[in-house]
Amino acid sequence: MFHGEFLMDKNGQKIDNKKLNNESKSKKLKEKETKETIDEETLNETDKKIKINLRIQELENKLIEIKKSERDKILRARAEAENIIKRTEKDIENAHKFALEGFISELLPVIDNLERTVEITKKEKKNFPSLIEGLELTLKSFLSILKKNGVEKIKIKKNCEFNPEFHQAVKIVKNDKLRDNEILKVIQEGYTLNSRLLRPAMVVVSKI
Repeated sequence: MFHGEFLMDKNGQKIDNKKLNNESKSKKLKEKETKETIDEETLNETDKKIKINLRIQELENKLIEIKKSERDKILRARAEAENIIKRTEKDIENAHKFALEGFISELLPVIDNLERTVEITKKEKKNFPSLIEGLELTLKSFLSILKKNGVEKIKIKKNCEFNPEFHQAVKIVKNDKLRDNEILKVIQEGYTLNSRLLRPAMVVVSKI
């Protein structure tokens, strides 16, 4: 029941309308503030979660970069180690292959002399079959031993072209009837040791 500025409750007691309105407004205000506080807290929590997730993602990315960097370092170190091993193995192999290089180089003039002696003896008017046979056997034995140790005579076929990697021109003959840079004669045999040049063949070369 309404009476002036007052409302009556069911027991006939007066209710202050202004007070009631103020209480209602105050309640609504508190509810609004509470809701805003809750919304703000929710927003803060969401914001915190986003920041945490971003930080986690950032750390994960850094971890991936570190792992990649470490992996690259390991791969580089492994590759470097493998290269060192290969170089060492190659050095050891070369040491074995070319250990006799100095000795063989000193032995080549002996073979040259044997070859020349055989040729001279064959040209003598007096025939010395036993001597020639002995010299040839000695020469053959020398060449066989050298071959077992990786020494090969540089092969020069007829009409072979001059190759500065394996041949050394000691004389040049001008002749228009011949091909340019053709090997005409071998003055001294050349040799390789395990495919590496030990001594170039000394030759006479044509020049147009």
